[in-house]
Amino acid sequence: MIAIVDYGMGNLRSVQKGFERVGFQAEVTREVGKIASARGVVLPGVGAFHACMENLKRFELIEPIRRIVREQKPFLGICLGFQLLFAESEEFGLQKGLELFPGRVVGFHAGNGLKVPHMGWNRIEKKQDTPFLDGLSSGDYVYFVHSFYVVPEISSLVATTTDYGSPFVSSIATERLFACQFHPEKSQELGLRILANFGRFVASN
Repeated sequence: MIAIVDYGMGNLRSVQKGFERVGFQAEVTREVGKIASARGVVLPGVGAFHACMENLKRFELIEPIRRIVREQKPFLGICLGFQLLFAESEEFGLQKGLELFPGRVVGFHAGNGLKVPHMGWNRIEKKQDTPFLDGLSSGDYVYFVHSFYVVPEISSLVATTTDYGSPFVSSIATERLFACQFHPEKSQELGLRILANFGRFVASN
């Protein structure tokens, strides 16, 4: 079973329905036992960075999520669930994240024709081969809605970049983790392919 972490914010049901469409069972839950025993874990999210961290703290989910990532259980972070993995965010003043990877979340700056938030379809440029991106190529379009983006300190984490005014990191990957700024559940066929890739990875590990 794939556990989708419910911390009171985010597009949980659409992520769950996306997995169901590609043939994988996923359960929305905030029960620590279910999350810990799941074969794979998904951390989605929309909203403010600080509010999400406060909700994770309120539901006593911070340490379980840290442990799951450190123990290398298959993990998928989506949008804010990607940003939360890093050390800190500058959204509404400096905010601490889960501190699983070194790096900072910074904001786009409007101007010179650049609109904030970055919303809509944009292309990815693949920077590494990972099973989570099987079937996707540089130049493929995925769907974004965000005003902040991650600046990782470890360049080898970067799986894709996307250009919006200048290139930014749109996903990272390790051997057993994939996290993306874009929304697979809103990215039609290619997004569903990412969810299917994650589901297959969970099933085989």
